[in-house]
Amino acid sequence: MRRRSAQGHPFSRRRFLQLLGAAGIGGGIWAPSLFSAAGAVASTAAFEEISATASGIAWTHVSGRSPMAHLPETVGAGCAFVDYDNDGWMDIYLVNSGPCDFYEPSPPLRNALYHNNRDGTFTDVTQKAGVPGNAYGMGVAAGDYDGDGFPDLYITQYPYSTLYHNNGDGTFTDVTAKAGVAAAGWATSAVWFDYDNDGRLDLFVCRFVDYSKAKLKFCGDLITGERHYCIPSIYDAMPCWLFHNNGDGTFTDVSKASGITQSRAKAWGVVAADLNNDGRMDLYVTNDTVPNFLFANRGKGRFEEIGILAGVGVSSFGKARSGMGVDAADYDQDGWIDLFEANVDQEMYSLYHNDKDEVFSDVSNPNGIGVATRLMSGWGLKFLDYDNDGDLDLLLCNGHPDDTVEKRIEGVKFREPMLLFRNAGKGFQNVSQESGAAFSKPLAARGLAIGDFDNDGAVDLLITQNNGAPILLRNLAGRDNHWLGVRLVGTKSNIDAVGAKITYQAGDLLRHKFKVGGGSYLSSHDPRMVLGLGKRTKIDWLEVGWPQPSGKKERITDLPIDRYITIVEGEGKWK
Repeated sequence: MRRRSAQGHPFSRRRFLQLLGAAGIGGGIWAPSLFSAAGAVASTAAFEEISATASGIAWTHVSGRSPMAHLPETVGAGCAFVDYDNDGWMDIYLVNSGPCDFYEPSPPLRNALYHNNRDGTFTDVTQKAGVPGNAYGMGVAAGDYDGDGFPDLYITQYPYSTLYHNNGDGTFTDVTAKAGVAAAGWATSAVWFDYDNDGRLDLFVCRFVDYSKAKLKFCGDLITGERHYCIPSIYDAMPCWLFHNNGDGTFTDVSKASGITQSRAKAWGVVAADLNNDGRMDLYVTNDTVPNFLFANRGKGRFEEIGILAGVGVSSFGKARSGMGVDAADYDQDGWIDLFEANVDQEMYSLYHNDKDEVFSDVSNPNGIGVATRLMSGWGLKFLDYDNDGDLDLLLCNGHPDDTVEKRIEGVKFREPMLLFRNAGKGFQNVSQESGAAFSKPLAARGLAIGDFDNDGAVDLLITQNNGAPILLRNLAGRDNHWLGVRLVGTKSNIDAVGAKITYQAGDLLRHKFKVGGGSYLSSHDPRMVLGLGKRTKIDWLEVGWPQPSGKKERITDLPIDRYITIVEGEGKWK
């Protein structure tokens, strides 16, 4: 499809997309691309892999692959960077499979919590902490739901999920029953965010299809009887969950009252962000074989699903795709948060530019992302400034969901390499080949968490593989530039400051970053925000725009560089 100008229409672009949606087309107009493939890149490796021997991370994901080809086997699992003991160093949480109606692992499997020893090594503290998981694990979402200063863990699972409350002494307690957030069914990604601006973190949980051992369908070779993993179109869609935080350790299921249940999902990924700049957090949910959702937060506890009208529900041909990984960030610094969606092979991934007025344009082709991902399948992904030059880059983790796909589709692989796109200011450039050996390694990648595990200001990567060992990548490129790391602590607004905006000036560099909730796939991230400065050696000022119900702006000067600081809402200073 040829690119068309966003200018010169006799009526609004939103009205035009509404007409397209009514005609069953939707989402086919491209905004003028702000980027071209240009810009210099470093010749040295951007990331280096840390071996299991060096890190001490001996845990491995076990899928329980069976001849019956149960769908949950091939889609897990997630991971997290989380500072569970508040010592200022990112620890690691890894999700594994577990017992359910179609799988009884022997020996038993468990999730893993690894404590950061501050020297590049980690120690397994899962048993002491009491966070092993108790069903077939999918993902993890970290958030301080009770505001006690310690991050709690919500583990999504099949056929029910678990909430671990952080006791603040290195241990956790399973409070699922008391909290009322078991979410019976197949849960995938989850996100903590404050949808009603009451200063407390609420919980949105993605639900995939109506699934059980008894409902398994046959997909495969009818002659030989060999099964392969089914395309989810043959399973029934189910509504996601929204849990309101009551402030007393309990939650109320407001899925129906909020309008969330009106949209039946086959949801893999979710990101929370204020996409229309109205001061309320919206949700973008990626679905498999049904249109994606954009839940616009209309206030008073209600959401309106506008995915197709907004141009992010279906492909440019009006077809629902296999939406998996997702993220949100203002990559072009125009003040409006953009979206990214990864799909399965033949569908290409989508970079959605926010054109304002609740309309988006897919600009992945002008940026070379569409062509590069045509035969790939994407899961964990994230916008991050990997080289600390102040511009947001894009990291994509890939791998096909069907381990028999190579027998059936030419040119498509089960294991696929990661992709790294550098934002050169005037264009996204695919720098995967020159970014190190890690980017030529075929992976069955699923989860991706970003975080600075060695506190050097260069944001590192944690990737999980289906039925394989996780991969820890140390960022080398970010060390070449200056930076400032910021931990935000809300007081009137939610304690994790999800929804905050940081603006900063360093000489000729003026940038801003939004703190979104969630993003990637089944994974949770370092909550600190790293501000890239390039070669500049001084920050003139930094302004924090706190989320509602505060909405306060605080400008801070006399800032250090190349270190982490904490800013507490209302104090007007750093520490």
